[in-house]
Amino acid sequence: MSTVIHPSAIVEQGAQIGADVQIGPLCHIGAKARIGDRAHLVSHVSVLGQTTLGEECIVHPFAALGSPPQDFKYKGGDVSLVVGARNVIREHVTMHLGTEGARAITRVGSGGYFMVGSHVGHDCIVGDNVVFANNATLGGEVTIGDYVIMGGLSAIHQKCRVGRYAFVGGGAPVTGDIIPYGMVDNHGWLAGLNLVGLKRRGFSRDLIHDLRAAYRLIFAAEGAFSERIGDASRLFEHRPEVMEIIDFVKAPAARPLCGPEQG
Repeated sequence: MSTVIHPSAIVEQGAQIGADVQIGPLCHIGAKARIGDRAHLVSHVSVLGQTTLGEECIVHPFAALGSPPQDFKYKGGDVSLVVGARNVIREHVTMHLGTEGARAITRVGSGGYFMVGSHVGHDCIVGDNVVFANNATLGGEVTIGDYVIMGGLSAIHQKCRVGRYAFVGGGAPVTGDIIPYGMVDNHGWLAGLNLVGLKRRGFSRDLIHDLRAAYRLIFAAEGAFSERIGDASRLFEHRPEVMEIIDFVKAPAARPLCGPEQG
């Protein structure tokens, strides 16, 4: 197999195209773009700006990668988008460049599945093996951990964090940080742990039991939050996964999402 570029595609001078790449009809590849080996741009795909698309990505029609960020502070500076390997990017997905006033880079991991119309805003960091259902949306400077699943029409407010293995329900408006392994309901409240996801990923029964016990302690309705965190740290110091949650909520400027009974 060799690289195949459709005659109607526009590949600007300076673009770097890897081996065995397929670029379909009416695609537009900008001069600063880099396309990894064995990537497949089906048709009508734009890859603009200083964008790197990893190897073996499949990009479907009308996806736009590396467009200018939707931020008034953007002045056309030296900013970029880096997309990892083996992502499936479906129709009308948008992933924007970073901004010079923030991280200056938008970074997407590998092995993700981005369904129709989903959006990765400027300066976001997205982990590996994520799933974004149709029209799931990230505001600017959001951080998404590995194996996160976002339901259709869900939206994460700018600068929020979503921990590893979390699940966000369809249509949820998320305005705070979601703990690792957490589950957010369709109203945007923290509603427990992503138990189905943990079981599917092979987490042991004992570990899930400890995670549930720690969750109930940390997010209990009684007592001071700092005291509950201290108690959980002592009881579960042997569990790295529990300590991951504790470190997450203790991070500087953390604003952990909670349930309606704590709200």
